[in-house]
This record gives sequence, C-alpha cells and structure tokens, in this order.
Amino acid sequence: MTSNNTSIKTSMKTLNDASMKTSVKTLNDTSIEFDLHTHTIASGHGSHATITDMAKAAASKGLQLLGISDHGPATLGGGKPSYFRNLVHAPKIRLGVEIYYGAEANIMDYNGTLDLDDSILARLDYTIASMHPAVIKPGTLEENTKAFISAVKNPYVQIIGHCDDSRVPVDYAALFKAAAAHHTLFEINNASLRPDGYRIDTKKNNLMLLNLCKYYHYPVILSSDSHGSAHIGDFSDIEDLLKLAQMPKDLILNYSCEKLKRFLEKNKKA
Repeated sequence: MTSNNTSIKTSMKTLNDASMKTSVKTLNDTSIEFDLHTHTIASGHGSHATITDMAKAAASKGLQLLGISDHGPATLGGGKPSYFRNLVHAPKIRLGVEIYYGAEANIMDYNGTLDLDDSILARLDYTIASMHPAVIKPGTLEENTKAFISAVKNPYVQIIGHCDDSRVPVDYAALFKAAAAHHTLFEINNASLRPDGYRIDTKKNNLMLLNLCKYYHYPVILSSDSHGSAHIGDFSDIEDLLKLAQMPKDLILNYSCEKLKRFLEKNKKA
C-alpha cells in the first residue's frame, strides 16, 4: 500500500476516471454466510427482539453466523457495561446458527475514546466503532478523521461503522491508510443506503470506500444494521452499488465465514 495520502488521492481520481473491467456476481448469485451488525432489545431503540429471536431469523434466512452488536452505554437506552461483560457466558450456537457477540461502541470524542472499557472489549468477539451525532457533535473534517483514526488504533476495534454520513465529513484517503495499517475493516451499511435512511450522501461516500478497497485489494464487509430481526441478512440496497463499483466477489467477506474468522484472528493486535 502507498505510504502517503497524495498517492492515495491520485489513485482515487484514477479510479473515478477509469473504466473498470472486473466483473462481480450479485448477492443473489452466491450465498451470504453472515451478518455482523445487528441490534437486539438491549440497544434501547428500534428493536424488541431477543438474541434468540435474532437467531431464529438468521436461521430462516440460511445464515451460518450472526453477529450481535448492540449499542454501547452512551446511546440512550443502550447496553450497560454489565450486559457486555456477561456476553462471554452466552451460548455460542443458537438454533444451529453460530453467534458472535460484539458491540457497536460509540466514539465519544475526537481522541477516539470509546464508551466501553478495553477490559470489556477484550472479551468480545469483535467491536464496531461508530460516530453517532446524538452522542458526539460532528466536528470538522480534520476532527472527525482524527476521531476515527484514533479509534482504529484501539487494539480491540475490528470494524469502522457507517463512516458514510456527510454530516460527519471524513478524509477517506487518510482513514483508509490508517485502517489498512491497523488491519481494520470498513462496513458497507445497508441501512445507510435504504430509501428511508437518514444519513446524507451515503451512495457517493460508500462508492468512495468501495473504490479504495477495490484498488488496494482490501476486503470489506456488508452489514444490515438491522434493529430487530426484520432486516437481518438484507443487503438489497447495497447490490446496485456493488455493481456500479464492479466490486470483486473475493473482497466481500460475507461470502465466507472462514475468511472472516481468519481476518479477525489476524486482527488481534494486542
């Protein structure tokens, strides 16, 4: 990977100008095996579903693995530290579906501080770090980028959550450089791209992320961000964007639990 932002930005322009020849299968052509960004009743809003309800929905849709990533305590009504601390004792298989227990931790300040202690995050299967305007007032492009990059440096953060909202502007070249250096994934968030979504300019911003990942042959994950069971494994609003980006199938981890597990194992930075 290039070592300076100028080279990345130049490459991004090349991607936007060039005609891409690589083809990609649609989601309907190949079986999706997992969804890591989902929320139960413990997130405090948008869901009355228990983990078992979520597992039932995942099983009915043929998923092999389901990630539970409830909101951290800074979200109104979100999970308390004791909830996340006790997930280590929860069943790892429910209704034939493997369950990964994680968290969507809130970035609290421009230094990348999270709302869950490292001692808790260390015992989870994965952590998504996200900025939510209800928790932290969006700053300048430089401040927001610093916040995400600082969170990426946390050894227990594996995924950057929905950094696709123009209300929270980000320098994608700089953030990509940091994420790749720290072996951290970007998610392409289906909820961001839904017609009723509230985030701004998400198609353009997610296309930028896909182009970066494609150019540097860096993997991504697709996420439903399902609050409740209804949208688990639903990536339908991402499909057109994947076609537009001509995203190679081998860079989309959702087609292989094995690839995901290898990535997360390699991600163990501490």
